[in-house]
Amino acid sequence: MAGVTITVQGSFDAFHPAERAIVHLGVGFEGPEKSQVHALTARAAAEVTETISALHAPDRGPVTWWSSDQLRVWAERPWNKDGKQLPLVHHAAISFQVKFSDFGRLGSWISDASAAPGVTIARIDWALTEARRTELTRQARERAVRDAHDKAQAYADSLELGSVRAIAIADPGMLGNRAVAQGPTMGLSSRAAAMSGGGGDVRFVPEDIEVSARVDAIFSAE
Repeated sequence: MAGVTITVQGSFDAFHPAERAIVHLGVGFEGPEKSQVHALTARAAAEVTETISALHAPDRGPVTWWSSDQLRVWAERPWNKDGKQLPLVHHAAISFQVKFSDFGRLGSWISDASAAPGVTIARIDWALTEARRTELTRQARERAVRDAHDKAQAYADSLELGSVRAIAIADPGMLGNRAVAQGPTMGLSSRAAAMSGGGGDVRFVPEDIEVSARVDAIFSAE
């Protein structure tokens, strides 16, 4: 039999425990007096900053990194249901991002922070460290290539051909075929399992983080 060209897509998916939790938190007030709204927000933001700073230790945690934007102040004149414009309402707000390496301390901190007036927990993102994510992505790509090779060899074996030889390997869609372009990806999710623990603290159980890779490959066999 003449040489045969075999085109396949290799894939690999794996799940790994989350290593970091990034809390997105907002502080804000509204009211008729601009100065009062500003003062309340600034005071609450200062208290949140103090609790974060007390936990911040880049090398050991529990807070490895955090940031905040500038305090924003704006005003609007709302309308009631009858179409009448109401008195001016002033708003002030500031947002924080806080990265935790200790999920136990995360729960106790959120319990305390969310109980303060004007504080809202927007969401929590689960993540890997940058170094771990880089290493796992590299491993996923290697396994995807191996999967592509195994698929091609299986096709070759079914035709009673010899060992396959790689002609081209590329990210999905770059070989001119019709494979869906997915590429190496990182999926993040949490189990939405916020459960009450001792002392009123909240315990978060993150889902594992998915690390996946896809690769298109062309092999030849004779």
